[in-house]
Amino acid sequence: RVLCLADMAGPIAQMVRHSQAREPVPYVFLSQHGKCEEVAYEERRYPAGKWACVTMGEPMYEQSISMSFMKLMRYICKENSVGCHLGMTIPVLNEIHLTKEGTELEREVLTAYYLPGVFQQNPPVPMDPEIHITERAPLRVVTRVFYGMTTEETILREISLFWELLGSTDMVLRETYIVASYENPSIPQRRNEIWFICQA
Repeated sequence: RVLCLADMAGPIAQMVRHSQAREPVPYVFLSQHGKCEEVAYEERRYPAGKWACVTMGEPMYEQSISMSFMKLMRYICKENSVGCHLGMTIPVLNEIHLTKEGTELEREVLTAYYLPGVFQQNPPVPMDPEIHITERAPLRVVTRVFYGMTTEETILREISLFWELLGSTDMVLRETYIVASYENPSIPQRRNEIWFICQA
């Protein structure tokens, strides 16, 4: 399956026009941890909220998130029941699962876009049947920043580095992680975060 960039020319142009206004997903800062003045990771709590979600299971992680992002862009730009640009929120979340051995990613990736505050009570209906509006429960996470492309290899490396920093703990889940993206997947040196999900 090849991404058809011609289809995306309109939505991309619209995103560029609206790029200055990117609403952050609301959260409560809980704590910061670091060594020698440098922040290693921080803990946050995200409230419950409504998200537009797409699940893809392409052979490569980057293909899955690119295709999901394209679908969400169309929804954000116009393909919704109100027929207007909804506005961008950041970060876009990519929920991943590790195999039992913890050595590779499961094929399916869930990509989630937080609906802007004005649409939280009454979310516009997607025209694409593969996009589902979901109420996600509150989430407590420990999070660490990294930059660049998000391939299966880089994600597994970031997870491993983060475990080294945290040490042995039962505080977080071991099979499910979130890659939070703050920029378009086409930007090579984009800002990302790896989120470890705290046990309920």
